[in-house]
This record gives sequence, structure tokens and C-alpha cells, in this order.
Amino acid sequence: MSLSPNQLELLAPAKTADIGREAVLHGADAVYIGGPSFGARANAENSVQDIAALVEFAHRFDTRIFVTLNTILHDNELEPARKLIHEYYDAGVDALIVQDMGLLELDLPPIQLHASTQCDIRTTAKAKFLSQVGFSQIVLARELTLKEIVAMRAAVSEETTLEFFIHGALCVAFSGQCYISHAHTERSANRGDCTQACRLPYTLEDAQGRIVAYDKHLLSMKDNDQSANMRMLVEAGIRSFKIEGRYKDMGYVKNVTAHYRQLLDGILEAQPELARSAAGRSSFAFQPDPEKTYNRSTTDYFVGGRKTDIGAFDAPTHVGQKLGAVTRLGPNWFELDSNAALANGDGLTYMHKRELRGMQANTAQHLGKVWRIVPNQKIAELTGLAVGTEISRNRDHAWEQALTKKSAERRIAVSMRFEETPGGFVLIVTDETGICVTASVMHAKEIAQDASRAAASLRESLAKLGNTIFVVDETAQDITLALSQAWFVPASVVNALRRDAVEQLEAARLISWQRPLPAVPVEPPIAYPEESLSYLANVYNVAARAFYSRHGVKLIAAAYEAHEETGEVPVMITKHCLRFSFNLCPKQAKGVQGVQGQVRAEPMTLINGTERITLKFDCRPCEMHVMGTMTKSILRTLPPSTMPASAPIIFHAKRPVAAG
Repeated sequence: MSLSPNQLELLAPAKTADIGREAVLHGADAVYIGGPSFGARANAENSVQDIAALVEFAHRFDTRIFVTLNTILHDNELEPARKLIHEYYDAGVDALIVQDMGLLELDLPPIQLHASTQCDIRTTAKAKFLSQVGFSQIVLARELTLKEIVAMRAAVSEETTLEFFIHGALCVAFSGQCYISHAHTERSANRGDCTQACRLPYTLEDAQGRIVAYDKHLLSMKDNDQSANMRMLVEAGIRSFKIEGRYKDMGYVKNVTAHYRQLLDGILEAQPELARSAAGRSSFAFQPDPEKTYNRSTTDYFVGGRKTDIGAFDAPTHVGQKLGAVTRLGPNWFELDSNAALANGDGLTYMHKRELRGMQANTAQHLGKVWRIVPNQKIAELTGLAVGTEISRNRDHAWEQALTKKSAERRIAVSMRFEETPGGFVLIVTDETGICVTASVMHAKEIAQDASRAAASLRESLAKLGNTIFVVDETAQDITLALSQAWFVPASVVNALRRDAVEQLEAARLISWQRPLPAVPVEPPIAYPEESLSYLANVYNVAARAFYSRHGVKLIAAAYEAHEETGEVPVMITKHCLRFSFNLCPKQAKGVQGVQGQVRAEPMTLINGTERITLKFDCRPCEMHVMGTMTKSILRTLPPSTMPASAPIIFHAKRPVAAG
């Protein structure tokens, strides 16, 4: 079991171990991070040693560390991956986030496996299958509605934790079903090397060659933000709430983690039957605000049903928060009507002819009802800036500066009981999870001359936990003085006793930490929901083929990255539909007098320079297919192994593997 059914987990990203530590301090119950290889973010790699140090830090708070190993693997990578997993296990890692089913055939240590979003989990049949073959936690597709999430919860066992993305960048394609990067550049998204063709500008033509949209970022999605849906997601059965962002900087992780920590704490306070999955409470030296960090505007995507405004068509970058309109222009300044508090160094933006323009405020002076801005460019150089231009701020300099400093503390609540013994005193400290330690000291007793003052001094000394990870609230009777009478105890004696107890408690917490056990696959092996698999199953190695064969699949095509045939196929499958976005969907026309039947789901074309991409529409499942050519495989991202292809692969002893 990954989490108990009543536990909620806030799962934060970490590009580096340092960012991971800040995620912990800002309230994460779990952190996911990439290792030295095989992660789906090729430029977010960390050494096993750095991950081990993060594990030790996180476990002080019962925070779990997950490592991403979610690329599809070449045959030559299976054994290096297996060895790396053993290194992760020895480093104390709590779980692996994986995509390649071949890993379940290897001889692995007893470590939890979580099914990556790249597994494309958007049917109850697939969710149930993955929950029965060895996955403790599964990351549901981002395109699901609340109703579909409820169905997923009903389909899987209670022991399987459902995880869902609640914030960050959105891939337009179903995860694991995007090959456009490989088709155009031979750099595979499933190998962690996506070129993000979805963020490029395109012109959209209909079947008659008419322009539907000109030079817009038609495959670029707004950023995910489920802030308003958190309670409904809890009710639907989500228990792990995942923030996207293993490429994001420290400020983003601090801010967004703190934001959702506050939201989840509000839910936990209102619903005492629920519980946090980690220890400690975070306090912040800033006011979290996700609008202040990088975003492409926001959407709750499909959680509440299909919408037309999920795309970031105008600009695939951070426009920022709207401030107001320009009221006057000077030779080197402009005035802005805004109620916001501006500061020197703020980043400002505006749109001009479908292009986002930016500048920095060298100085921002408040003049009554307006702000006078002196930008870092001459006014004449700021093309399109005029009276009436709407200005936004995409960098709040003062706010961001606060995030470069210490911005959060996380403390574990403890209670203390101070008692006397025949030869001295004893201090019993119990933390919020029930772990208890005892420290004692031999010291001659001396009756206090001022009983109330002695008691106050004793409480004050016991409560001095400043540089530790613990906190005690002496005003809430969390310090009990169980003494027969008021004794004078020197502060030095109390301090030494307290330090001894704190050291013992830290050690006891680490010793008591129990790594969650992996799920046990159902035996005999259950059948996969389908008997044949196309290239969309991403079977790239002999072990993955063996896995699906063992689960009853009879026909298994090679992954797109390994194909030897050519031909037109979908290179991106997405629930985002451009016909729907521009009100050209036959379902939108249904029931409208004189319109039904007029709109036909004909092919459309995306144009970028000389490149023309055909769009086809599968209206029954409500999907858009971006078409491309299946090209012969070229392994552009070479395996990080010099192991010859004939070297042995160590499979799980109990799992039969087909010869050859």
C-alpha cells in the first residue's frame, strides 16, 4: 500500500536536490526527482549521492522520495537500469515512477513502483490492470473528468493510490502518445528528449483551404490549475496531488508547493477523518500566489468537462498578471493606471500584433492615481506601446526577491513531560506521530525560593527548540511539570537535558521510518485488456515484450522509436480539438436549427513555414489526431551503456521469459 485511504499527499517536483529540500520545507509530503539517467526530463538529472542526501533530509519529516525512471528502454539499457534501481534502493529511495513495463520483468529490489503519467491511464480497464500487476500508485491521465476519476477509484483496489496532476504545464497530447518530436527531429519524448513542437506557431486551414486561425500557437495549452477543484478531487478519490515542474526553478517550487499546502491543510482541518501522509507543519515568510510565478494563463482542463478556452494560442509563455492601461507617454517614460504595488526591477509585458513584448521597469514611481514607469528601453523602441495599451507584470521583483531568502520553516510538534527521579530529573518527549524518547540527568535537588518564577524559567528553557525541526507550544499545556514541589534547576542542566532528548528523537524518527512495501502482483498473471498492441504501447525492448506476452497479448508491434516500416500514422493523439476550439464541431452544432449537418469533420491542416500537418478527427472518443510519417528507427539518444547487445539481462527468477 502506498498511502492509507484516509491520507492525502502533496507531491512536489525537484530539478535538483536543493530544490527538493525546499519543497520539503514548504510542505511537500513527497518529492519526485530525476536520477543520472532514464528520466523523461533529460536535463533534470541528479547523482545517486545527491538523491541519498535528499532522502535522509526528507525522512526526518516522513516525506517520501520518488525517483523518475520513466523513459522507454532499449535492450542495452535494461541491465544498467536494473543496477541503477538497486543503487536507488540502497540510497533509501521510497518508490520509482516508471513507464516501461519491461522493468516488471527484471530482478528488482523490494521497492514500490508507481505507474507514470506516460502509461496513458485513461480507461478503467487499464487502471485496474496496472493495479493488479505490481503498481502501488498510478498517475491518472490529466484529461479525465471528475466522473471518470470516480469510475477509476471504483475500478481499482483500495490498496492502490490514485495520483493526479493539479498544477503546472500541460502536454497537449495524451502522455506517452506523442511522437511528433521524434517524427520531425528523431528526438523522442518517450526517451526524455522532447523538442516541444506543440509550442510553435501554426496557421490552421480547413479542407477548402480557408484560414481558420493565422499564426497562433494552436497546440499550446494553458497551464493546469486545480485550486478550485481540490475538495472535489478528494471526494472523487484522489489521494496524491501532483505538481508538475521538474524543469522549474526554486521560486516556482517554493510558491506553488506552499499554495497547495495551504489548500490541503484547509481541507484536513474541515475533514478530520482525513490525515496528512507526512509529519510537521510549514509556516511561510511570504504569501503564496501561483499567479506570480511562470504560467501560460490557467485552466482546470477537462476536470469539469470540455471547454473551448483551454489553449494558450496567443503566447506560449508567461504574460503575467494584468495591471492596467497606459494613460500617457513621455520621452523616456509612460504612465500606468493601476492599483497594484509596483517596484523597480519589475518585468512588464504587452501584446502587439499577436506578439508578446517585454521590458523591465528601471524605476516605478507612484504619482497619486497612476504609476510613472521608466523602462530599460527607449519609448521609441517599444513598438506598439501607446495610450490604451494593456500592461501586465510577469515578474514581481520584490516578491521574487523574498523567495531567494529563507521563506519557510517546517516543524514537528512535540509534547514534553518533566519529572523528578530519586537522583535527579527526567525529560520525556513525544512527537506528533507518537514516537517517544527519554533523557535523564543526575542532579542534586534544591528547593526554589520563588516557585512561580522557577516554573516559568523551566518551561522557557524546555521550549527553546529554535534550530531544531521540533516545536512545542508551552501555552497549550504541551509542557507538563510533574514535580512534587518547585525545584530550582539551572538552565544549563535543562538545556543539556533538552539537547539530549532532541538528538535521541531525531535518531528515533530515522530508525522508525519504514519504507513502504511494494505491491504484490496478482497470481496467476491477469490478462491485459487487449490481445494486440500497436506502436502506441511503446514496447521497445525484449523484457516489455515478455511482460505483455505473459499477460496474454498475442500480437505486439514495436514502439514508434523502433519501427522499421514507413507510412502515415498519428504522431500525436490529443483530447484537445481545434474544431471544438473554433466552434466547428458537429457536436456543438447538434440541435441548432439550420446548423446540424452543416459542419463536417473533414481533415484540416496545420501550417508552419513549409511544413504541412494533417489533422484528423475521431469524434466517437472525441479525439484529434495529428498525422505524420512513420520513419525508420534511428537511435539518436544512444544508450548510456557500452555493454554489448549479447550481454545477459537478469530477469526476475519467478517470471518466465520467452526464449530469445
